[in-house]
Amino acid sequence: MSFLGQYEHSLDAKNRLTIPARFRGPLSDGVVLAKQLDPCISIWPATSWERFTERTLTSRDPFDEDVRTLQRFFHAGSFDARLDAAGRIMLPPPLLEHAGLTKDVVLIGNQDTIEVWDRGRWQDEDSRINQAAVDVARRLSKGGGGDTST
Repeated sequence: MSFLGQYEHSLDAKNRLTIPARFRGPLSDGVVLAKQLDPCISIWPATSWERFTERTLTSRDPFDEDVRTLQRFFHAGSFDARLDAAGRIMLPPPLLEHAGLTKDVVLIGNQDTIEVWDRGRWQDEDSRINQAAVDVARRLSKGGGGDTST
């Protein structure tokens, strides 16, 4: 399943987040909550997290300092979790701090993950994305992968 769409939610007093019903099936076998490079939290189905880390981290040279840095960033900033009977998940304090989350959040479907953004921060990011998307698409369509030198 590909996660799609945007959903506005609020964290409760215990920092629990209600997952939209349509997303709960793929998350029923457990999830990984992870720090992202952007100021947000990603929610991964456990099997997707394993594929991600295998593809992007484990397959790289463990003697390379950059690889070890990213391994530590992602693994030290990740937590195993399960949805409760009401479809909620508790967000750990280190991740709340990383993402700067307040009570009001937005869940963003992003292919094989769900991102959790502070509502105000997401509005700024969404505006930036909308302004940049055409130029980014042009660069990537030229095979530049973001490289503007071609």
